[in-house]
Amino acid sequence: MNSDLFVIPFNLGLYFILIYSVVRSTIWFRNLSRPDKLRLQRGFFGKPFMDSLKEIFMESLLHRKIFRKNPVLGYMHMSLAFGWFLLIVFGTIEADFFGEKHLNPPSHAIFFRWFNPDHGTEGLAKLYGFWMDLILAFILSGLLLAMVKRFIPGMMGMKKTTKHTWTDRIALISLWLIFPSRLMAESFTCGAHGSGSFLTGTLGSALASFLPAAEIAPFFWWLYSLSLGTFFFLLPVSRYFHIPVELLLIFMRNSGITTGDRHSSYTEVQTHACSSCGVCISVCQMSYAAGINDIQSAYLVKGLRNDRDIAAITANCLMCGRCEEVCPVGIELGPMRLIERRQGEREDRRLRFTERYELTRRRSTIEKEPTQSYGYLTREEPEHAEVLFFAGCMTHLTPSVIVAMKKIMESAGVRYRFMDEKGGVCCGRPLMLAGRDKEARELINHNSDIIWKSGARILVTSCPICYKVFRESYYLEAQVMHHSEFINLLIEEGSLRLGYLHRRVVYHDPCELGRGSGIYDEPRAVISYVAELQSAVQEGSMSLCCGGSLGNLTLSSGKRAVIAADAARTLTIASPDELITACPLCKKTFAQATETKVSDIAELVAAALPKQVASRSKKRPARHPAKASGNG
Repeated sequence: MNSDLFVIPFNLGLYFILIYSVVRSTIWFRNLSRPDKLRLQRGFFGKPFMDSLKEIFMESLLHRKIFRKNPVLGYMHMSLAFGWFLLIVFGTIEADFFGEKHLNPPSHAIFFRWFNPDHGTEGLAKLYGFWMDLILAFILSGLLLAMVKRFIPGMMGMKKTTKHTWTDRIALISLWLIFPSRLMAESFTCGAHGSGSFLTGTLGSALASFLPAAEIAPFFWWLYSLSLGTFFFLLPVSRYFHIPVELLLIFMRNSGITTGDRHSSYTEVQTHACSSCGVCISVCQMSYAAGINDIQSAYLVKGLRNDRDIAAITANCLMCGRCEEVCPVGIELGPMRLIERRQGEREDRRLRFTERYELTRRRSTIEKEPTQSYGYLTREEPEHAEVLFFAGCMTHLTPSVIVAMKKIMESAGVRYRFMDEKGGVCCGRPLMLAGRDKEARELINHNSDIIWKSGARILVTSCPICYKVFRESYYLEAQVMHHSEFINLLIEEGSLRLGYLHRRVVYHDPCELGRGSGIYDEPRAVISYVAELQSAVQEGSMSLCCGGSLGNLTLSSGKRAVIAADAARTLTIASPDELITACPLCKKTFAQATETKVSDIAELVAAALPKQVASRSKKRPARHPAKASGNG
């Protein structure tokens, strides 16, 4: 054991990935906008910096978010990430404390047992050797689970795993070889020298009893170094580049940088920070309910990373947000998909313009690209009102919700005006989902003008989609409230007197209201006031999409029906009297998918209104709702 040339592959790979990561990060920083550069620079000082370190420890090393969803899967990721981190840290301490000199090169810590084969036979060194063996055993247990996940994902609670490119496969094989080869290299070395602890010492003694340990050990040290070097060289062209990039992403995010509405350095960092872990595939209803397994966010990000044509992937998504909710890296998957849709829409327009140009050029006339215009919309002079009620497109298709809201507001004596009672225009969200921002802005300007002129302090809508777009894309002085929030406000201030219905109901959190807007408590408070609320199997932040999403215009009606039936079956597994939702689109979709009665939360409340109170409310003077201001 007089040659240490085997450290060369490790050294070359290590310095390559360090230099590459620094250069790539520098390029990303230089391409940031000036405001984002300043945000990132400030983020390296004070609270954002400490928040980033905490997140790196809790999420990148301990994988807390995965642990909460699946403890076994969380343990697997933690043992590999945190275990490797511990091996590096304590290996460096071991080389510095027990080695012949201080400030050793990285290779001396990684291959410490090669340079110190007799280490760990007595005293503190023996205790430290036990600790290092324990860390290695910890990592190997996670590696075993990773192999099970790859070949039998169901045993790890996952329905699907990601497809790998050839570079991913080679990098994965090299990763799988790193720790077993270290185990064998250290065990054969310990067997030849009578050293080691409970793992390497015991295995080494057993192997040395019938094999020439001293002659075999160098082979495994070479394999260990080659596995490390290969893995480092393949990092930039494989899914595992997420390991260093995720650290940069965390600092950028905690510094206040967001995705925005167009491609940037930040979106590029997000595409490389994706680990392709497959968690987003496992929770996607289009995958496990409809059998569509090639359009999930992991493939969207991989397509962006590898510069592939992802037009079909971009359009075919419910935009429900379940994948973003479980993403352990915290990638803003919804906004990134919207950016691609906008990009696709612009490219389609350019293509149509080019085709029309070539056609008309032959006729010596150049036609301009036709665009949808809403200039025909007339400016209204609305009546002043304390409260504006905007039903929206989908609520007009479920008129029973409108009837219920009228009863509730009249019973509570609310001074309101029905903004789109005689017909109005869409809030603009469907056009945004299609990538047509210019047309959406025309609708937004039209609606904003009506709301401003009304002088309303509160804008109430029954559609979560409208609610989300009014809050995020409009600039209003009125407070925007979903009707579940508004009803809860009326109950809390004592304006609404209700009876108890003695019904067992289950509540479905609509995607845009729950995950999209964070409204979970108010609907449950309202329901609990008038009925017995049962827990759902999938609720809150992991609530199921009804399948009727306007975010997907390519999904067939048959597939939608399958998704809706699966979601309804899950929600009604405890046989409730009624399935309650707070979205008119969800109500229409579920009503066709289950025999259980489906109602909007407003209908449930309206049913609890005492009849005599409802009739008197029309005669008594109207009263103001609770004071509110701001944008919600």
